[in-house]
Amino acid sequence: MAGDGPRNAHSTMRQFAKPALALVDSMRAAAAEDPPRAIAFGGAPGSNSHQAAMQFAPDALPLPCFSFEDALEAVESGMAGCAMIPIENSQHGRVADIHFLLPESGLFIVAEHFMRITHCLMALGQGPFEAAYSHPQALGQSHKFLSERGIVGLSHADTAGAAAYVAEMGKLDVAAIAPALAADLYGLEIVEREVEDAHDNTTRFVVLAREALDLAALEGAQAMTTFIFEVKNIPAALYKALGCFATNGVNMTKLESYQKGASFAATQFFADIEGAPGEPRVDAALEELAFQTNGVRLLGSYAQARKRG
Repeated sequence: MAGDGPRNAHSTMRQFAKPALALVDSMRAAAAEDPPRAIAFGGAPGSNSHQAAMQFAPDALPLPCFSFEDALEAVESGMAGCAMIPIENSQHGRVADIHFLLPESGLFIVAEHFMRITHCLMALGQGPFEAAYSHPQALGQSHKFLSERGIVGLSHADTAGAAAYVAEMGKLDVAAIAPALAADLYGLEIVEREVEDAHDNTTRFVVLAREALDLAALEGAQAMTTFIFEVKNIPAALYKALGCFATNGVNMTKLESYQKGASFAATQFFADIEGAPGEPRVDAALEELAFQTNGVRLLGSYAQARKRG
């Protein structure tokens, strides 16, 4: 897959709506001149992931990709030095497919970034609107707003891409839910601001790279470690796994289960803990976890961007 990266990334970028293509091509050309500085993200220019990438690394070269998978592939293939990927939202939970994509990518989490998310309803006209396009996460975060106005939410690959698509459609009764920047980029009018149902709406992003962060870089910092593990299909398997952290005084801040494959015989868990390998308590907990489970895979250790608890 890595060998096919540039060709595949080019073809998928061409799936953007026409109003976004000039910006996509311009950003892609700039990133190609200096791939290590490029930061890939899923979505059209103006998306939340784009803005998060620029907040995190203002001097980076943004590389828009049609999907999260394409963004990860851009890093795998060497087209970008890292990728900015949303992993969970305070209002609408985890981002679909990310728990499957991250382990399969072979990349490592090297940083995290939190961003306040605010959505706008935008269109070519002022309404009324029959439908609004956006990413499923944004639609979920604006469900109450849409329901109260009788607007049908329609899924799109990303928020800013939805804005570009609405601009391309040219219909006055169709809107998009996207960041305000997308309206400026694609010639839409903002009909209403802050349409998200919760005004503390926040998304956690992770930064992924081909190489894991050197643990020496975390010295003196409060670290996080993300990993996956598969429990044995026996009674109290999860209880025993979690006991590894309780008995060693390691704080687990996130635990989510998911099934891999159709057998439903073994459950995998995606977890975050405070601390990093090299700390005696963390090493002891992970060693015990390896004994209690079918397998453990570390996805990365990185500095904590926001204090937990």
